[in-house]
Amino acid sequence: MNTEYEKRLGARIRQIREQRNLTQEQLSAKLQLCGCDITRSALAKIEVGQRHVYPDEIKLIKEILRVTFDELFPPI
Repeated sequence: MNTEYEKRLGARIRQIREQRNLTQEQLSAKLQLCGCDITRSALAKIEVGQRHVYPDEIKLIKEILRVTFDELFPPI
């Protein structure tokens, strides 16, 4: 994935998370309960494009935030 796209994806995750009134801590806790070993710090890095997001993480983020893939991924 290119860096600019990762930044846009991270910003979109942050935007949706905030719309759902979830903190980074709350979202990372929900991810952990689903078996995804991710810290609040790692989530913060994803949201600013400093860390790659893995397919299993994308799937769980999508499910927890209750969005479609089209809503999650910004257009290229």
